[in-house]
Amino acid sequence: MRKLDIFNHIYPTGYFDRMMAVAPNYKDIGKRMRGVPMLYDLDVRFRVMDSFGSDYQQILSIATPPIDVFAPPEHALDLARAANDGMAELVQKYPDRFPGFVASLPLMDPDAAMGEAHRALGVLGARGIQLFSNINGRPLDRPEYLALFDLMAEYDLPVWLHPFRGADMTDYATETRSQYEIWWTFGWPYETSVAMARLVFAGIFEKHPGIKIIIHHLGAMAPYFEGRIGPGWDQLGARTSDGDFSDVRARLKKRPIDYFRMFYGDTAVFGAYDATVCGLKFFGVDHVLFASDAPFDPEQGPMYIRETIAILDRLPISHDERERIYWRNAVDLLRLEH
Repeated sequence: MRKLDIFNHIYPTGYFDRMMAVAPNYKDIGKRMRGVPMLYDLDVRFRVMDSFGSDYQQILSIATPPIDVFAPPEHALDLARAANDGMAELVQKYPDRFPGFVASLPLMDPDAAMGEAHRALGVLGARGIQLFSNINGRPLDRPEYLALFDLMAEYDLPVWLHPFRGADMTDYATETRSQYEIWWTFGWPYETSVAMARLVFAGIFEKHPGIKIIIHHLGAMAPYFEGRIGPGWDQLGARTSDGDFSDVRARLKKRPIDYFRMFYGDTAVFGAYDATVCGLKFFGVDHVLFASDAPFDPEQGPMYIRETIAILDRLPISHDERERIYWRNAVDLLRLEH
């Protein structure tokens, strides 16, 4: 069966070289990234891909850290263009391996981001854009970022939403750094869930009912906290003493949980079977897409792909439903050839 991995990461050579020149000492490009050869070595990537057969393909996207976190404003657009040019070249050269890519943007400059989005989508053929759960601490429901969602609704192509926060986002207000990589393990799912909520309450699905937003890691906290999002947020404002949310509930025509189900989730839950079952039940088969988050596993590439495939192959679902998760949903969303 065809397997179209829609959320995995790469550093094209031109982008990687510029990144090393712009931020050679940035901490998260150190052992966290340079120690993962599949990110920047195509031979390693091809060996990993080949181990899963010719039916395994990847939609490419740039790995964290976000460009705007490590690059001065004067270099951000150049880096985004290098990333998009590099991925577009790989798609053109290896179409059987890489049917498409996700555009990177210089998000701290909204005008430049809009311009690069148009170039990447309209000229290079990107199948969507990648946004992060915050833009250097700025929420996605600011007007300048909501404009990007307007743009993607016009193009009728997806937004890939990736979490990000660093160790400087502390676990406790009395501390200066997050400990034990809590910023990543628990912080990233929280980041994702907050971004989802802000978009819901900003009315993104009221304005664009057909917009396609792919949430990394199978909707983060949302499926597990269905009860809090559902009956909990049905009471929005009823117990709030420091604000009035009556206007929010008046603007939204549906329950908050109904909007959360309008997102799409990917299967990148690092080999967790029960989490996959939970997310699939929450979003439904038509709103779940196969993804591995390669190459960030203990084996630096194959493990998350292998474990995710093993889970999907043993789920108690029909052949048609498995096909939809593995590739049909993605082909429809990304408007690729069948």
